[in-house]
Amino acid sequence: MQAQVPSTRAFHPNSVSLSTKGRNFPSITLQPRAPRFQVSCAAKPETVEKVVNIVKKQLALPGDSSVTGESKFSALGADSLDTVEIVMGLEEEFGITVEEESAQTITTVQEAADLIDKLLESKA
Repeated sequence: MQAQVPSTRAFHPNSVSLSTKGRNFPSITLQPRAPRFQVSCAAKPETVEKVVNIVKKQLALPGDSSVTGESKFSALGADSLDTVEIVMGLEEEFGITVEEESAQTITTVQEAADLIDKLLESKA
Protein backbone atom coordinates (compact mmCIF):
# COMPACT_ATOMS: atom_id res chain seq x y z
CA MET A 1 0.00 0.00 0.00
CA GLN A 2 1.36 3.35 -1.01
CA ALA A 3 0.78 6.39 1.16
CA GLN A 4 -0.41 9.41 -0.72
CA VAL A 5 1.37 12.57 0.19
CA PRO A 6 -0.69 15.74 -0.04
CA SER A 7 0.50 18.08 -2.74
CA THR A 8 0.84 21.76 -2.10
CA ARG A 9 0.97 24.35 -4.82
CA ALA A 10 1.83 27.98 -4.50
CA PHE A 11 0.26 30.01 -7.28
CA HIS A 12 1.34 33.33 -5.93
CA PRO A 13 3.74 34.20 -3.10
CA ASN A 14 0.70 35.01 -0.93
CA SER A 15 -1.56 32.10 -2.01
CA VAL A 16 -1.38 28.37 -1.19
CA SER A 17 -3.55 25.50 -2.48
CA LEU A 18 -3.68 22.00 -0.94
CA SER A 19 -4.94 18.76 -2.50
CA THR A 20 -4.86 15.16 -1.28
CA LYS A 21 -6.33 11.91 -2.64
CA GLY A 22 -7.75 13.78 -5.58
CA ARG A 23 -9.64 16.22 -3.36
CA ASN A 24 -8.95 19.91 -3.60
CA PHE A 25 -9.32 22.29 -0.72
CA PRO A 26 -9.96 26.01 -0.95
CA SER A 27 -6.90 28.17 -1.52
CA ILE A 28 -5.57 30.16 1.37
CA THR A 29 -4.60 33.72 0.63
CA LEU A 30 -2.26 35.50 2.98
CA GLN A 31 -2.73 39.21 3.44
CA PRO A 32 -0.29 41.60 5.08
CA ARG A 33 -1.49 43.02 8.37
CA ALA A 34 -0.71 46.30 9.95
CA PRO A 35 1.14 46.04 13.24
CA ARG A 36 -1.23 45.84 16.18
CA PHE A 37 0.76 48.15 18.36
CA GLN A 38 2.85 50.97 17.04
CA VAL A 39 4.36 53.85 18.92
CA SER A 40 5.33 56.83 16.88
CA CYS A 41 7.01 59.82 18.39
CA ALA A 42 8.07 62.79 16.41
CA ALA A 43 9.87 65.40 18.41
CA LYS A 44 9.26 69.05 17.69
CA PRO A 45 11.60 70.44 15.03
CA GLU A 46 12.98 72.98 17.51
CA THR A 47 13.87 70.16 19.92
CA VAL A 48 15.71 68.30 17.16
CA GLU A 49 17.54 71.52 16.22
CA LYS A 50 18.67 72.10 19.83
CA VAL A 51 19.85 68.48 20.10
CA VAL A 52 21.78 68.87 16.82
CA ASN A 53 23.51 71.99 18.16
CA ILE A 54 24.40 70.31 21.46
CA VAL A 55 25.77 67.24 19.65
CA LYS A 56 27.88 69.44 17.36
CA LYS A 57 29.21 71.37 20.36
CA GLN A 58 29.98 68.27 22.48
CA LEU A 59 31.72 66.51 19.58
CA ALA A 60 33.47 69.71 18.41
CA LEU A 61 32.06 69.24 14.91
CA PRO A 62 32.45 72.03 12.35
CA GLY A 63 29.41 74.28 12.02
CA ASP A 64 28.83 73.17 8.43
CA SER A 65 28.89 69.43 9.24
CA SER A 66 25.69 67.59 8.35
CA VAL A 67 23.88 66.39 11.46
CA THR A 68 20.22 65.35 11.15
CA GLY A 69 17.66 63.48 13.22
CA GLU A 70 18.82 60.21 11.66
CA SER A 71 22.47 60.85 12.53
CA LYS A 72 23.90 58.14 14.78
CA PHE A 73 26.21 59.31 17.52
CA SER A 74 28.68 56.53 16.67
CA ALA A 75 28.75 57.59 13.00
CA LEU A 76 29.61 61.11 14.16
CA GLY A 77 32.61 59.73 16.03
CA ALA A 78 31.11 59.65 19.54
CA ASP A 79 32.32 57.04 22.00
CA SER A 80 30.51 56.07 25.22
CA LEU A 81 32.05 58.97 27.17
CA ASP A 82 30.98 61.42 24.46
CA THR A 83 27.45 60.03 24.62
CA VAL A 84 27.37 60.55 28.40
CA GLU A 85 28.53 64.14 27.91
CA ILE A 86 25.87 64.68 25.23
CA VAL A 87 23.16 63.42 27.61
CA MET A 88 24.49 65.69 30.38
CA GLY A 89 24.40 68.64 27.98
CA LEU A 90 20.82 67.79 27.04
CA GLU A 91 19.80 67.53 30.71
CA GLU A 92 21.31 70.94 31.41
CA GLU A 93 19.80 72.61 28.33
CA PHE A 94 16.28 71.24 28.84
CA GLY A 95 16.20 71.08 32.65
CA ILE A 96 15.44 67.35 32.69
CA THR A 97 16.88 64.21 34.21
CA VAL A 98 17.46 61.22 31.94
CA GLU A 99 17.44 57.84 33.68
CA GLU A 100 20.50 55.68 33.02
CA GLU A 101 18.45 52.95 31.30
CA SER A 102 16.95 55.51 28.93
CA ALA A 103 20.31 57.16 28.30
CA GLN A 104 21.80 53.83 27.23
CA THR A 105 19.14 53.35 24.54
CA ILE A 106 19.79 56.68 22.80
CA THR A 107 21.79 56.13 19.61
CA THR A 108 20.53 58.89 17.28
CA VAL A 109 19.71 62.58 17.43
CA GLN A 110 16.03 61.76 16.79
CA GLU A 111 15.88 59.26 19.67
CA ALA A 112 17.35 61.89 21.98
CA ALA A 113 14.87 64.53 20.81
CA ASP A 114 11.92 62.12 21.15
CA LEU A 115 12.97 61.22 24.70
CA ILE A 116 13.38 64.89 25.63
CA ASP A 117 9.91 65.79 24.36
CA LYS A 118 8.46 62.80 26.22
CA LEU A 119 10.19 63.83 29.47
CA LEU A 120 9.13 67.46 29.07
CA GLU A 121 5.54 66.38 28.42
CA SER A 122 5.44 64.17 31.53
CA LYS A 123 7.00 67.00 33.56
CA ALA A 124 4.27 69.48 32.56
